[in-house]
Amino acid sequence: MQIAILLATYNGTPYLQEQLDSIKRQTHIDWTVLSSDDGSNDETMAMIDAFANTVGKSKVQQVQGPQQGFARNFLSMVCHPNLKADAYAYCDQDDIWLDDKLERAARFLASVPSDVPALYCSRTQYVDQDNYPLGLSLPYARPAVFANALVQNIASGNTMVFNDAARQLLVQAGPQVDIDLHDWWTYMLVTGMEGKVLFDQTPSVRYRQHPNNLWGMNTSLKSQVMRIKKLFGGRFANWNERHIAALGPMQHMLTLDNQKIFKQFAVARKLSLVPRLVGLKQSGVYRQTRINNVGFFLAALLGKV
Repeated sequence: MQIAILLATYNGTPYLQEQLDSIKRQTHIDWTVLSSDDGSNDETMAMIDAFANTVGKSKVQQVQGPQQGFARNFLSMVCHPNLKADAYAYCDQDDIWLDDKLERAARFLASVPSDVPALYCSRTQYVDQDNYPLGLSLPYARPAVFANALVQNIASGNTMVFNDAARQLLVQAGPQVDIDLHDWWTYMLVTGMEGKVLFDQTPSVRYRQHPNNLWGMNTSLKSQVMRIKKLFGGRFANWNERHIAALGPMQHMLTLDNQKIFKQFAVARKLSLVPRLVGLKQSGVYRQTRINNVGFFLAALLGKV
């Protein structure tokens, strides 16, 4: 199984080398790298060149990113016309992959018929700037299905590996789709079409925490409370509005059950208080943890979904 690694870079000099080294250590050796740079002005491009010289230039392709943020950069790679592989792995520039990450993902993807969208993701090992362990991400145990994906992303992009059937969904939606998070979008599309998702309870990535992180740890009570507060700040409602708009042109591809969930959720969030709460409950949407579900329905109570 050939896996195309989609590496998004922007001024990645401080940590990029450790990520590149972890790619070279993968026990699954049938991989290529598509590297998309969003306008770095440091040594990032020189480091990619040196990496290509080490592993073989045929294994590394470099393109210029759209310079419209990390999500657009990843989607531009997913939709690149010259991209072709059996599976695809999102890759952040500042993490460190565990040696068997691709091997575990490939094993799962090989167990799914090639015409069925499939997605591997996992827990992460949080580390500090110096790669010192800080703890593990949450062990989500409830089903990874569309009813969850509509209101929560449990699939961290730096752990994701997905097959070509899943990629075709992303290509159909296009690289300019109006979403903020490429990984959440991927999780929604795969589950919406009733694809197979494996959430591996064993971490596959050392997820580096540093001042420039756009997203970080969510294991402490404080961090979960902070995320719940964001439900009340309007951002969650904005995400939902944009996700519904983005899914609209593709809703005919959803399974019948997921079409029903989607329509009930889209309608219920606009209703008055009691019908809104009833409708959201009947839609079946849920978040993975009790505290996050409480936060979700409090946000619904206040019309913030």
